[in-house]
Amino acid sequence: MPPLALGFVRVVEGVNRRVGRMALYLLFVLAGVLAWSVIAKAFFRPALWTQEMAQFTMIAYVVLGGAYSLMGGAHVRMDLLYSRWSARTRAAVDCVTVFALIVFLAVILWGGIESTIYALEIGERSRTVWRPYMAPIKIVICLGTFLMLLQSLAFLIRDIATLRGTPIPEAQG
Repeated sequence: MPPLALGFVRVVEGVNRRVGRMALYLLFVLAGVLAWSVIAKAFFRPALWTQEMAQFTMIAYVVLGGAYSLMGGAHVRMDLLYSRWSARTRAAVDCVTVFALIVFLAVILWGGIESTIYALEIGERSRTVWRPYMAPIKIVICLGTFLMLLQSLAFLIRDIATLRGTPIPEAQG
């Protein structure tokens, strides 16, 4: 495999590993927001911002952790046949499915970027009482989608290397 392709795979997987591990801490933020919501409703006035903040935190957790879980093979796969195939057959099938994923993610990213630009241009706000700006969460969604797209390209490179008989070993860490 060309050193540039190998370097791309290593860098993308390193970035996604770090971002995914940082995204795990968003669960603590989510728990704190929800705990405050319960406490505020029970003892004070209900906080208007907690439900939407919890939604935004969950969105950030899911999209920023998406590439990490994709890298770890945590997404759904039909293992009934897949596990019985040789590494080369799996790589050939994965090339087709990863290509479809790349097209899907590219379309999502394109729409997300357009929506983010629009949100930035007009200062789009949520229609709730809290009325937070929508651009920050849209930027996070675009970033997470971009990371998944890069991880999909890294998978495609890995699969092509396997088909060529020179599989790229998994990085440790």
